[in-house]
Amino acid sequence: MSASPVSLVQSVDHVALLPGYLAAGTAVLVLLTDLLLARPRATVAAGAVGATATALGAALVGADGDRGTFCVADGCSWVADDRAGLVGAVFALLTLGVLALAGPLLRGGRMPVGEFCFLLACSMTGGVVLGAAGDLITLIVALETLTLPLYVLVGLRRGSVAGAEAAVTFFVVSVVATTVTLLGAALLYAVTGRLHLRPLGATLTEDAALLDLPLTTVAVTLVVLGLAFKVAAVPFHAWAPATYDGAPVPVAAYLSTASKLGGVVALLAVVQHALPATVTGPVLALLAALTMTVGNLVALRQRRMVRLLAWSSVAQAGYILAPLGALALAAGRTTDARAAAYAAAVAYAVFFVVLELGAFAGVVALRPDGADGGTVAEYQGAARRHRWTGAAYGLALVGLAGLPPGLAGLFAKVTVVRSLLTGGAGWLALVVALNAVVGLAYYLRVAATLYAPAAEPAPTLRRSRSVVATLAVATAVAAVLGLAPQLLFGLV
Repeated sequence: MSASPVSLVQSVDHVALLPGYLAAGTAVLVLLTDLLLARPRATVAAGAVGATATALGAALVGADGDRGTFCVADGCSWVADDRAGLVGAVFALLTLGVLALAGPLLRGGRMPVGEFCFLLACSMTGGVVLGAAGDLITLIVALETLTLPLYVLVGLRRGSVAGAEAAVTFFVVSVVATTVTLLGAALLYAVTGRLHLRPLGATLTEDAALLDLPLTTVAVTLVVLGLAFKVAAVPFHAWAPATYDGAPVPVAAYLSTASKLGGVVALLAVVQHALPATVTGPVLALLAALTMTVGNLVALRQRRMVRLLAWSSVAQAGYILAPLGALALAAGRTTDARAAAYAAAVAYAVFFVVLELGAFAGVVALRPDGADGGTVAEYQGAARRHRWTGAAYGLALVGLAGLPPGLAGLFAKVTVVRSLLTGGAGWLALVVALNAVVGLAYYLRVAATLYAPAAEPAPTLRRSRSVVATLAVATAVAAVLGLAPQLLFGLV
């Protein structure tokens, strides 16, 4: 009696894929709306509605329990769990916020509306897929889908030489980083014969001989270093300040939040599930210490606002990576210590993107329509002229510094330090504490500038309602998370 043939047809869980459908559908909807109606307001509205629907879909699917699709014996390529829901919702909400920040720029005709909204929706799709990626191929493709539209968005502003230069810099460095990541992934497959993250990690754990192979160490190091570029970790940070400063401010906000969050999610996925902690721990500890130290020291010297925020975001990347550095020690590789490290990294990343979006919203709100970020001196007295806007921007800066009343930033830093102490990495906790003190100097300098007496009359601002609303919402969310952080920790 012949054996029954093995079915090669996989069952597809369309509910698990719903956030991805909604994100990709948003890009198609924006494209069709721009093509058929050719009305900028309608195009932006289509993008906003799609991003809102994506956030709701991701939250609902994430709350529905763990689901998987595109599964084989080794594992699933798409894993929809609570963390994937959180990541998808955050990416969609960041996209919605950036659309609101870009309102004045789009109304002024400085960027084509259809192309801007379409590229932003495509990037959001990559972020949503990234949160649910269960294998190396899906993860890398999703990360590139998130990043590729940003090359164009950085240089999309008409007549901007600085934007074109920033786009080329970003593209060249990113291509090199992607090549390094792909090479590392290929070497991992050559060593283990696995692509799915969990089976790959299980293979490396069960077969100790594989960890002794130099090829394994090289493969793991290449993957970690390639993904470190997306987080703008030192020494892979050089692209960030020039790119942020040359890009339109709303695009710089997206780079500083969504792009960085994508790198953190990808790095966390491979470190948590696939790569051996004995190799990744020392690399991440070194990267974290270098990144926060270099970022803070260089930020002290900055006089342009966007460059200051760019260097501060480099330093913040060091704080995000710091809990993972505890894996370098045996005490940091226990079950409880690992769980604390992963939760601290995710929580700090979410706290950071909310505060950073608020900071960029403050920059847009306090500058004339379509202007760049300007110098720090140009903000002198801004909070005296625009009390509520200046206060919200100051609160975002204080939160990034980790001082009260910015409780979200304070709680985030305490969480990082506590996870390091739990993992026995007291030296790295000390580095975090010292860098937090250094960071106070430039954050408080900007906050003090906002309230200093104005040296000369400032130009009249015509503040966009969408920008002010984004600043208010980001500030409110940061305040809620600071007062009730358990709302976030219940998801990570």
